[in-house]
Amino acid sequence: MPSTPLRRQLRAHGHSLSPIVMIGKQGVTGAIQKQIQDAVFIHELIKVRLGSECPDDRFVVAEKLGGQPGIRVVQILGRIILVYKRHPQEPKFEGNHAAAGDKAAEAPPKTDPRAKRRATKRAPGKH
Repeated sequence: MPSTPLRRQLRAHGHSLSPIVMIGKQGVTGAIQKQIQDAVFIHELIKVRLGSECPDDRFVVAEKLGGQPGIRVVQILGRIILVYKRHPQEPKFEGNHAAAGDKAAEAPPKTDPRAKRRATKRAPGKH
């Protein structure tokens, strides 16, 4: 399970994602597991949707997916499972690359130069 701050970040980022893998009436097969491994290697964070005809319970499917090497289930929400696997060379959410992205996001906002001029003007009638 990812750490709490990382998990929070992954859930926030996963909110806008569309499901990449669909699990249908055959359940979690070897082909589905391979497809998930490939997709998570490319995207690092993916959504998996369980079709209404899926024979397995969502928690059973999440347990099967989480049993694959390096894959972690971040969230189960309805019939959607958010899955994460850290990219070995270029992680987007962990490591040095992610830390550099966080620092860029935390840069102070640019100030309005007019605000400084307004603050330095003298009050009317006082000289």
